[in-house]
Amino acid sequence: MSTRTHERASLTDHWLSLDLDAWTRHVVRRHFNPELGSPYWLKRATELSFDPMDITRYDQLAEFGPFPPGDLRGIDPGDLVPRTVPRPLIGRVWESGGTTGDPVRVFYTEDMMTHRVEWRRWSYLFDGYQAGRTWLQATPSGPHQIGNGAIELSEQLAGLVYGIDMDPRWIKQLIRAGKMKELGEYTDHVLAQIVDILRSQHVHYLNTTPALLQKLIARRPELVAALDGVRLGGTHMSPQMYQDFVKALDGGLVRSGYGNTFGNAVSLHPEDGGAILPYAPTYPQVTMSVVDPEDFKTTVDKGQSGQLKLTVLHEDLFLPNLLERDEATRYDTKGEWPVDGVFNVRPLQVSQAAPEGLY
Repeated sequence: MSTRTHERASLTDHWLSLDLDAWTRHVVRRHFNPELGSPYWLKRATELSFDPMDITRYDQLAEFGPFPPGDLRGIDPGDLVPRTVPRPLIGRVWESGGTTGDPVRVFYTEDMMTHRVEWRRWSYLFDGYQAGRTWLQATPSGPHQIGNGAIELSEQLAGLVYGIDMDPRWIKQLIRAGKMKELGEYTDHVLAQIVDILRSQHVHYLNTTPALLQKLIARRPELVAALDGVRLGGTHMSPQMYQDFVKALDGGLVRSGYGNTFGNAVSLHPEDGGAILPYAPTYPQVTMSVVDPEDFKTTVDKGQSGQLKLTVLHEDLFLPNLLERDEATRYDTKGEWPVDGVFNVRPLQVSQAAPEGLY
């Protein structure tokens, strides 16, 4: 094992070894430090009925209540970053796909990007993707963090990466407006880019969404069958879809990821022929739980379904109790992960006003 590879393995091992209560205290005190805390949380502290500095355990984060996602639409993303991080801030502001309205924005510091990249690399190798291969990144680009995956793949897995142009917000706008003809034309435009590369270049792996893969299989099944594997994210993937994809790839690798602009999870190996598609959070900076949709403080029993709740505990970004627009089933990691995971993630509610689209 090279020195760099060993350092990476040691980094993920270190994160998994951390005590969640101790990490919670560290992050909360960093964001609420009177002199060097984050401007957003120092302002919010004046509105809270308790002193955040009294927080000593992870489960006490429920006292903050559900985080208002609307706050991420209007504030300066830098206000969420502790002043411990030198100003002016240097880096990228990432945006959501705008499924439920105007996009939300989050700034990622260098340490946050390191966390994301190293866990993604761990996940790809754990899943069985080989380094030094050629990829096609057929996902949104622009301000969407998933588009940065092309750079991450080439740097972390020493591969050549092709890409396409895709605007998920335009797709969702067409769906909301009921413009199905225009939606079909844009979908054709996206698929044509994918087909052109797969037809003319030797690509080992395709990184795309389940919705796009379904359409690609229907249109050019021979191009899918020729792949060594696919990596899926964005729109949800059901167990039946997983089984269809495995068949279409003729023995190729099929794995999926779960995540969004705020935080991510790594895929664990499918169970029972794909009937269970589990994920574990990128601990301890991200944790997930499955809660009662009527009471976010009540976690459902293992094997039961509910609304997915995300908590972001980065040193440079604190977002407690984010109630996702997804539901999932609580997954018992059986001691192989410091916390529970989730499986079979699907939309909590799909409507014309909040469509999945192609991403």
